[in-house]
Amino acid sequence: MADKKIGEYYAPPPKMGKWEGFKKFLWNSETSQCLGRTGSSWAKILLFYIIFYAALTGFFAAIFTVFYTTLDNEKPKWMLDNGLIGSNPGLGFRPMPPEANVESTLVWYESSKEDNYKYWVDETARFLKYHTYEDLEKQNQVNCSFEHPPPPGKVCGIDVGSFAPCTFDKNFGYHVARPCIFLKLNKIYNWVPEIYNDSKTLPNEMPEELKQHIKEKQSLRPNETNVVWVSCEGENPADVENIKARDYYPRMGFPRYYFPFQNIQGYIPPIVAVQFTVETGVLINIECKAWARNINHDRSERRGSVHFELMVD
Repeated sequence: MADKKIGEYYAPPPKMGKWEGFKKFLWNSETSQCLGRTGSSWAKILLFYIIFYAALTGFFAAIFTVFYTTLDNEKPKWMLDNGLIGSNPGLGFRPMPPEANVESTLVWYESSKEDNYKYWVDETARFLKYHTYEDLEKQNQVNCSFEHPPPPGKVCGIDVGSFAPCTFDKNFGYHVARPCIFLKLNKIYNWVPEIYNDSKTLPNEMPEELKQHIKEKQSLRPNETNVVWVSCEGENPADVENIKARDYYPRMGFPRYYFPFQNIQGYIPPIVAVQFTVETGVLINIECKAWARNINHDRSERRGSVHFELMVD
């Protein structure tokens, strides 16, 4: 042991303060290292990550390229029963309650107070303006009728005046306790309704009022029976009694010539205005249904029908 030289033992590094140690970590002039690595080491790491991320980017770019080649900008890849939406349209209503009550379906106001019913008037007007693309150019739109459906590549427009008296200048009836509720069918690409146009084949559960209406149309104007019919009824006997009258504008349903929806520029889904005359001071439960052979009603799944409450003070 006595013959060993001091140089054979490990010599500890010189003691440095925190600042000196940090500066040496940033740049060590003795070993030419920056942050503990030499220039060649940093170059190898940089080259590795450049190649790695370039390969990763190319991989995902190839995947998305293949994915987007399977899609069509004009129509969905999976349609009707093959898609998530299915082939049974839902029914919606407007105006909706304020966003603070987003889960509510109650239309409640005082007809004698303008500041109270103003929200419902403005919300209905906003819906019609948005729904009918009032501020936009009417692309591909033509005037349609039962005798003149739209030609290929064209769609039917909507005349807001046809909803009279459910119009803005008449406050949509809210000031006289005769509120107008607008109904619309959800859009499903390429869905074609199977119409009830024969009074002898109507379903038993269809309201008698609607059955009578179809029978009259069939005898007087059979060409006007090509309609997805709409009915609105009180849900309970008391609700039925508290609805004094209901009128449909411009007709009791959605004309067949608005279907199918094929994503043609300018397409506007049909809407129906239902004006209710109701007993004031009473909460009324109302259910509206759309009627066609290929529309099934399921309230829990919101298929073919819509529920809301109406209360006018």
